[in-house]
Amino acid sequence: MAEEKKRMRELIETLDRAAKAYYAEGREIMSNYEYDALYDELQALEEKTGTILAGSPTQRVGYEVLSELPKEAHPSRMLSLDKTKEREELAAFLGSQKGLLSWKLDGLTIVLTYAGGRLVKAVTRGNGEIGEVVTPNARTFVNLPVQIPYTGELVLRGEAVISYADFEEINARIPDLDAKYKNPRNLCSGSVRQLDSSVTAARRVRFYAFALVSAGGTAAADGIPAGGSPDFGNSRARQFDWLTEQGFEVVEHVEVTAQTVVEAVGRFEERIAGNAIPSDGLVLTLDDIAYSASLGTTAKFPRDSIAFKWRDQTAETVLREIEWSASRTGLINPVAVFDPVELEGTTVSRASLHNISIMEDLKIGLGDTLEVYKANMIIPQVARNLTESGSFSVPPACPVCGKPTEVRDENGVKTLYCVNPDCLAKQIKGFAHFVSRDAMNIDGLSEMTAEKLIDRGLIHRLPDLFRLAEHREAITTMEGFGEKSFENLAAAVEKARHTTPDRLLYALGIPGIGLANARMIAKFYRNDWQAMQGATTDELQTIDGVGSVLAAAYTEFFKDPEKAALVAELTALLDLDETPPETGDSLAGLTFVITGSLNHFANRDELKSLLEKAGAKVAGSVSAKTSYLINNDVTSTSGKNKKARELGIPVIAEEEVLKMLG
Repeated sequence: MAEEKKRMRELIETLDRAAKAYYAEGREIMSNYEYDALYDELQALEEKTGTILAGSPTQRVGYEVLSELPKEAHPSRMLSLDKTKEREELAAFLGSQKGLLSWKLDGLTIVLTYAGGRLVKAVTRGNGEIGEVVTPNARTFVNLPVQIPYTGELVLRGEAVISYADFEEINARIPDLDAKYKNPRNLCSGSVRQLDSSVTAARRVRFYAFALVSAGGTAAADGIPAGGSPDFGNSRARQFDWLTEQGFEVVEHVEVTAQTVVEAVGRFEERIAGNAIPSDGLVLTLDDIAYSASLGTTAKFPRDSIAFKWRDQTAETVLREIEWSASRTGLINPVAVFDPVELEGTTVSRASLHNISIMEDLKIGLGDTLEVYKANMIIPQVARNLTESGSFSVPPACPVCGKPTEVRDENGVKTLYCVNPDCLAKQIKGFAHFVSRDAMNIDGLSEMTAEKLIDRGLIHRLPDLFRLAEHREAITTMEGFGEKSFENLAAAVEKARHTTPDRLLYALGIPGIGLANARMIAKFYRNDWQAMQGATTDELQTIDGVGSVLAAAYTEFFKDPEKAALVAELTALLDLDETPPETGDSLAGLTFVITGSLNHFANRDELKSLLEKAGAKVAGSVSAKTSYLINNDVTSTSGKNKKARELGIPVIAEEEVLKMLG
């Protein structure tokens, strides 16, 4: 018994660390497969010993919330779902009842409250008891109605998600490999839990309702029965239909019985690879509302619903190589290379090992027999190591530059870094970003070409790109190059010499400064490069989408003597077009903040563009410098409206802005 309790304490500590990393910090320190296996082991030990230790994740719902967003307690505790991987158990769960089978979406659970037909509150699930208030952010969800026909109080739950297509598009705009988001779920969580709702708006978050909590409480007005309690005929399917009528998108679902549920699971399974929205299983819920209520709950699970997790198709293979891949920031990522195996209809031969801590947990080594699978039937992962030789070694030298590496331990997670500032990998990635299409746009200068030029010692720093004409003879004798190739490259470099401040700013690779931010900053300073270099953090934070962290990174970059010298050398070689953007002056001197939904414009950017052309400034947050807050819901109790009223700033609707614009 003592050994079993010791193991239980170890499992609780390990699972707690993984849950904190996943839910509170947006990172993964173990695979879902490994987490589920450890969770099941802990649950089995609890059943065997009859003991549940304090802090056990089998009793906890979610994790503590840690952001600066306002907190709010849920009226009733939000429970998680019991789970199974056996299809036949779903049939047994239904018995003689009818059920609804739907996707289990992989995002962030949100509770929405509507009153008077308007969205008045959005709260994240948090730890199941206390969530974070994200109402302004929820109003930017691309498919969420902020006003509905029903005027009674409505409370519903759903999942905020980001589609695979939008996830890939957002990641494609991030040049730094290490800054890219690991999966749509992490991106969605970070997007919804933003202090600046404009960031959420740019991420194209979607909301799919999966449960109606309550509806009713307000008398009908003018004879329109919009505020009473709707009659759902004791059916959850009818609830979904009614929510659809109100303008919500509901999670895709089908009606099933014990006789049809297994076949229905198979139909969902066939569509996983082409599903546009991330999911990590299915949910089966009883359709009968009254019967569901009569079942009650356990300490952690409702008895009327159960989650189905796909039984991962696994395959055994042999680890042949551990590939260490260096990146622009110095992080060196381990990748397992193994004998090819067939998984979920495709051939797989590689899987990320993530970091040194996970490699140590797996006791990995060359020649080991691994069990591999596809997480959620999509992403290749190592489930476990069957032989556990533990013989892997951390490379003492960077695989690219050969200089010493360094193991860093951050919050209990060990990662490998190359600390050589002149590492070729860092330079190649930096050069590749600098010459990319949205940056300096030097056509034909690929990473491979940059590597050759660096290796030959022809370029060492970014300004050297604009001196390539001095190395005609050396370049024309390079493998794959000749006179024609050199002429094309020289012409592309000369063309890139004539550029704009926003392109140069983006090309410099300042942490957090993407293409959109670079354009907004250039517009704010009217393409004045000297003003852009001398920007202060306070000024930057008045620009829509620029927060304190990004502003600090920006100013620190230009204060760094080496970087300032680099920029000075670059600008001396460039022909910067600093022509101010065309603007009028009818609204000069005024600063606007835009919030809420719009009726006459496709999006906020369209209205912002018109205001700026009229000479106005558009900021992301309300401050003493704000002239007007634009919000069609002028009586809203949102944070921006409250702050505007406190500061005596007028809150105006769209129509008034149109009059100002003439």
